[in-house]
Amino acid sequence: MKILFYETTPDIAQWLRGLNRELSQADIRVWQQGDTHPADYAIVWMPPPELFKNRQDLKAIFNLGAGVDAILDVERKHPGMLPPSAKLVRLEDSGMAQQMIEYATYWVLRYLRRLDEYDAQQREGRWQKLPQHARADFTVGVLGLGVLGSEIAKALLELGVPVRGYARTKKAIEGVTIHAGKHQLDAFLDGVKVLINLLPHTPDTEGILDARVFGQLAHGAYLVNIARGAHLVDDDLLAALDSGQIAGATLDVFRTEPLPPDHPFWTHPRVSVTPHISAETLREESIVQIARKIEALERGEPIGGIVDVARGY
Repeated sequence: MKILFYETTPDIAQWLRGLNRELSQADIRVWQQGDTHPADYAIVWMPPPELFKNRQDLKAIFNLGAGVDAILDVERKHPGMLPPSAKLVRLEDSGMAQQMIEYATYWVLRYLRRLDEYDAQQREGRWQKLPQHARADFTVGVLGLGVLGSEIAKALLELGVPVRGYARTKKAIEGVTIHAGKHQLDAFLDGVKVLINLLPHTPDTEGILDARVFGQLAHGAYLVNIARGAHLVDDDLLAALDSGQIAGATLDVFRTEPLPPDHPFWTHPRVSVTPHISAETLREESIVQIARKIEALERGEPIGGIVDVARGY
């Protein structure tokens, strides 16, 4: 069994050490330009299109993350480059859900208790108590109920706030009000106080966080974007912040990363920027998950996390 590996961070040696430990019978090599030797599987993160050229032998492509938009972009820009017989497989949780829950819960609590405003008052040297938000009116909307979104929605219920969820198709999460399908998006957005975006990035969701969406939220709402920067229309958010329709925004993902030094998000007083850290791939958990899935495929067994390339997730 031959496996190609491609990763863009400096810890390639640790990945290879773990993969060789879990798949001791496999021949695992790092892909380099010009490598045209056969391979059964590819384990990749943000691969160049050339990696897939004439790779009709691949059985599966494992993405080192939950979002597969970088690989799907290869297919959109180079139709037919991805071998049609190869399954595209994303990571399922592998420790990311708990990280996302922590991140989302922190920011919801911060906005609920108006700690962002108290921070601003401290910088101004101002001592002033603010009326608390009523929990019953502090509706949190989770936009996207995949594996991570569903776990976040369930965790937020523990805060005692109303929780809504939006999904492409009908789902059931006890205690969460679910809206499904495009025809229910407006009802989902109406009156939401904190909007947390966890949608997959597809052509249909590109730029979905725009002026129309912001205008349907409760006045003085908050945005937490932990999905993809391409979901957000930057200028529309800045306008909504300046008008007061959006009271604050937490952004972990951006159209260009790293965020350019001159981008207004850096200095806007009601924008919090984090460098794409809401949930990072945990190496050991990911290695074990991928190894077990490769072994299952070799035995002819079904696996989870297979991406519908046409839908984009």
